[in-house]
This record gives sequence, C-alpha cells and structure tokens, in this order.
Amino acid sequence: MNRIDRLTAILIQLQGKKIVKASEISERFNISLRTVYRDVKALQEAGVPIGAEAGTGYYIVDGYHLPPVMFSKEEAAALLTAEKLMEKYSDHSNEKQFGFAMEKIRSVLRGSDKDYLENLDDNIAVVKYQPLHLQGDDFPNKFLSDIQQSIGNQQVLSMEYFSFKDEVATRREIEPVGIFHMSHNWHLIAWCRLRQGYRNFRIDRIRKLQVQPERYEKAKHVSLKDYMATQFKMEGEEFEECRILMETRVVKYINSQKYYFGLVAERNLGEKTEMVFLQPPRGYFPRWLITFGNSVEVLGPDSLKEWVIKYATEIRDHYLK
Repeated sequence: MNRIDRLTAILIQLQGKKIVKASEISERFNISLRTVYRDVKALQEAGVPIGAEAGTGYYIVDGYHLPPVMFSKEEAAALLTAEKLMEKYSDHSNEKQFGFAMEKIRSVLRGSDKDYLENLDDNIAVVKYQPLHLQGDDFPNKFLSDIQQSIGNQQVLSMEYFSFKDEVATRREIEPVGIFHMSHNWHLIAWCRLRQGYRNFRIDRIRKLQVQPERYEKAKHVSLKDYMATQFKMEGEEFEECRILMETRVVKYINSQKYYFGLVAERNLGEKTEMVFLQPPRGYFPRWLITFGNSVEVLGPDSLKEWVIKYATEIRDHYLK
C-alpha cells in the first residue's frame, strides 16, 4: 500500500472509532510506531482536526466527516459473501438490516462494478448444516437486532425464556454482556436478575423480548472475552487442549463434526493429520474418538487417554456379559 492510500485508510480508521491507539494503526498496516506518528502528523498538517490523549490514543474532533467513500469491486464482493453468510448464520432481523445496507452499497457502485457483483450473486452459496432446534411462531427468530441495540445502549432486556432442562418458560430481566455464535446457535451472555448470576441464554429459545428504557452500568460487569475465558465450562471442567493424530483418509469424512467439537488447529502430516481441539478431556469428546477405532491416536493430555480407555473398557465389558 502506498503512503497516500495508507493515509486515507488511517483517516477512515480514525473516523470509525471514538479513540484509536497508535498500536492499533501500527498492527493494521504493519508499520512502526514512528511511521504512525509521522502519518498522523501529515494528516494534521493537511487540515484534518486530529486530537491526541497521552496514553490513550488519537481521535477526530466532533463535527468532521469524510466525504462518502467509494467501494472497490473486491470490497463489494467481500460484502456480498458476508451477505450470503448472514442469510444462514444470522436471524431475520439482522438479515433484513444487512440487506438494506447492501442495497445502499450497490447504489454507489460504478456501472461496471454493479455488473461484476450481479454476475457473482448467483454463483456464491453457503450451505449450512441445520440441527434440530425450536421453530415456529413461539420462537420467531428475530431478536438479534434488539439484543445488539440493548448491548450498544446498555439497556435492560425483558424476555420470556424457555428452558429445556425445566421444560418451562420464565420471565427474566437481564443485563446483556455480549453475544457469540457456536455450534450452529447464537448465545447471549447476560446478568440474570432472577437468578442473580451470569447466564448463557440460547437466543433461539427466547419467545418474547423487549428492550427496556432502564439502563445498566457496563463497568460493573465482566467483558464477554473475560467471561468466556474464565467461566465457560462443560460438565464442571475447564476446557483443555486435546491433541490427536487421525488418519488423513478419515479426516475428510468428518466435515463439520470437527468444528462442533472445538477444532482450533489442524496440520496435514501426510498419511496422518494432527488436530487440536478445545474440549474437556471427559464427556462426549472421548466417546466420539472411540467411534474411529484405531484410526485415531490420542497425543494428550494423559487424562484424555484415560477417559478413552475407561469408556472403551465399559463398552467391552458390556458385550462380554
């Protein structure tokens, strides 16, 4: 990227956030901090009102805005791909809003770029494995936009939530922390006033939801990142790095299953493939490994080997009765 393009990109980055750290600019453009300081100074000398707070970062003075930015055809194509993903992995509310945004993007493209995008549109597809989940009018799948609004504005949510465990719907007032997508479902982490603790709510189990005018203090809650790092457990155990060797000829048949079990790394070694999963070493994961027989080898931790042996022994003893 030449310097003029980089200066424009830095200006766009500064306008996109309230405060931008010099280190963020450095990492994004792979330049030194000294170069960041020179580039920001060049923008200031060109008349852009950039302020700085020692130890915090740079900001653009309120009231200054860039003229409308044109998208390149490559950027528009990337957004088109994102739209296809939104259709499968978001809900009806976000899908609708993203569709409106794409219409605005298409409207500012040059004629030739519009044709380019039109040609791509019918030739990009996302196929999603859809497990069984609650459907129908009772669970309308349209709350992501409202939840995002409540997180952004720090507003309390009131909802009717259906619990599979108790098979009953309860009315909850919650203070949202954040949302994440995992195992084909969106999850909402929030402080539940009814249970007086943080809870993980499956969004597809929400029957009704309303954003309340009441606001809560964001500072008193943990961040989503910290919550997931310290509280996200399964069967009362911490997640661990579980390393295995699997015959490469078998790997191609497990498709999305490996992602369901938390695949974080995969390295092809020829006849075998090394895979790293983030899972508790007990529970369903070692049972899943047993189904592959001698096509898989456990590298670690030792506790995972022990659970595989335990479950395999139970199966052997069952059939020897």
